[in-house]
Amino acid sequence: MQATSHPALEDVLCSKTRMKILKILVGSQLTPSEIAKSVGVNYAATAKHLEILEAEGIVDHVNFGSRIRYYRFNESSRANAVRNLIATFQHRV
Repeated sequence: MQATSHPALEDVLCSKTRMKILKILVGSQLTPSEIAKSVGVNYAATAKHLEILEAEGIVDHVNFGSRIRYYRFNESSRANAVRNLIATFQHRV
């Protein structure tokens, strides 16, 4: 059985855009359009970053109806570690 290849942590978190997305998702859930507007990038770029974060188990999404998708932090240990790291840096004294 072959192991699935995953990018290294630094490859996932090295993107300023992905870090901005993660920071705004702490404690909230947003649509890709809301995330794109908050981060200041286009929808396609936002969707690609969300795809990477979701593939790595850091974020997931819930569907409301057939067309509305909300992204949020996953409840995995990996996602919790990232969320705690962000919270630590946001609440520095």
